[in-house]
Amino acid sequence: MEVAEATPASCQIPGLTALRPPGLVRPDTMHSVSDSLTPVNASPGHEKSATPTPRLRVLVYSDDRLTRQDIVLALGRRPAPELPMIDIIECATEPLVVRTMDTGKVDLAILDGEARPAGGMGVCRQMKDEIFRCAPILVVIGRPQDAWLATWSRADGVVPMPIDPRILADTAASLLRKRLVGIEST
Repeated sequence: MEVAEATPASCQIPGLTALRPPGLVRPDTMHSVSDSLTPVNASPGHEKSATPTPRLRVLVYSDDRLTRQDIVLALGRRPAPELPMIDIIECATEPLVVRTMDTGKVDLAILDGEARPAGGMGVCRQMKDEIFRCAPILVVIGRPQDAWLATWSRADGVVPMPIDPRILADTAASLLRKRLVGIEST
């Protein structure tokens, strides 16, 4: 759902409203994401339906802002038509990834295997060892020769660099489907 936000008066252009990127969530404000926000296309008297549309939360970790941006753009707002919309949680540091994953509110984590100082494969192994029923983790690797390291890290999926949007979205959708089935069966 897109939400309109007012821009400062000095920056307003008549007839235009700034939009917050859909589904972008800061980890420290995860609790403040609300379904009570009014959609941009809602009429003034519009009332929200009794059953809110579920959203999936996808964590994206990389120390490189451009890599995170490539991953977010490749995923889009919905990696597959039959899946719910996704909220992206961007993390640039390993402690933030650990803290966010510990909440249990992440449906998929996408980790950059080339991140520094803590690489995505090491973080993946740590999450799989420390978190009971850890969310699926997709690791983006820099070279095809690193696939064995992704296996060692216990990653649920591996995608090579440069990022191919179709491959990333298909792999993420597959892992999210498995996660949904696992959640519904427990």
